[in-house]
Amino acid sequence: MSTTRKLVVTAMLLALSVLLPMAFHTIPMAGAILLPMHIPVLLTGLICGWKFGLVVGVVAPILSSTITGMPPMAIAPLMAIELGVYGTVAGIMTHFIRTRSATLDLYISLVAAMLVGRVVAGIAQVTFFFEGMMVDGVWTPMSYSFSIWTTTYFVTSLPGLVIQLAFIPSVVMALERERVIPLRYPVKATESAV
Repeated sequence: MSTTRKLVVTAMLLALSVLLPMAFHTIPMAGAILLPMHIPVLLTGLICGWKFGLVVGVVAPILSSTITGMPPMAIAPLMAIELGVYGTVAGIMTHFIRTRSATLDLYISLVAAMLVGRVVAGIAQVTFFFEGMMVDGVWTPMSYSFSIWTTTYFVTSLPGLVIQLAFIPSVVMALERERVIPLRYPVKATESAV
């Protein structure tokens, strides 16, 4: 895919990463449960590569916070780290994983990005919230533990994880099938005749 086309796709997915969460802001905790911002970021990494995935992952939460107030600016930098890792790892994995099955490649890349992103997000949480944080101008003691990490990143967000695993590979495969993006494993002329 040409750089110009990647830039266009990246811009569209960045816009979607701000618009999609807006649809869920009226539902309490919908962002933490359904993870709508993660979908465009992961798609960017899988479709356009790690550099574009990194940019969308870092910019999306900051831009969304600036435009809509969600996520709160105190959380946006942590989300930028997490989503930046998602986009980067998805792009790197999709570049290097070659199992000869486009579907398997997608799932391996997606699951790896989701796991690495969650581990890095947990480390970032511990680093930033080690002693506490400023909440509305007041220093608030915070604690972070393994159980909080697993609850936040795996239990609470389970519906979002399921949506990502069901939706993202389907979108990528549909875009390949319709030739919007290049096929991962082009079909040879003899195979298409069969």
